[in-house]
Amino acid sequence: MFALVVGALAGTMTSGARAAGGLHGQQVAAANACMGCHAVDRKLVGPSFQQIAGKYKGDAQAPAKLARKVRDGGSGVWGMIPMPAHQSMSDADIRTVVDWVLAGAPSR
Repeated sequence: MFALVVGALAGTMTSGARAAGGLHGQQVAAANACMGCHAVDRKLVGPSFQQIAGKYKGDAQAPAKLARKVRDGGSGVWGMIPMPAHQSMSDADIRTVVDWVLAGAPSR
């Protein structure tokens, strides 16, 4: 059910709405320790948010895939270091961060 909701919401957001939510998306990412391993435009421990956006561009399943990855963690897609699970993040916060990342991680 969560995957369907994430997919439906991501599909209905306009680029203007994504841009307007950019700062909020970045704030939610920072508040949930995402910036400890990811940066907007350069690789840190994990890939940059812009690299992630590029990899999943045009993938209609990306919102659901990335939401699961954030919630459950994972490894092997970007290298040997695993991404930890973020099970304490709310579905709304996960959706906000995933939408922001897929929009190219805009700073405004």
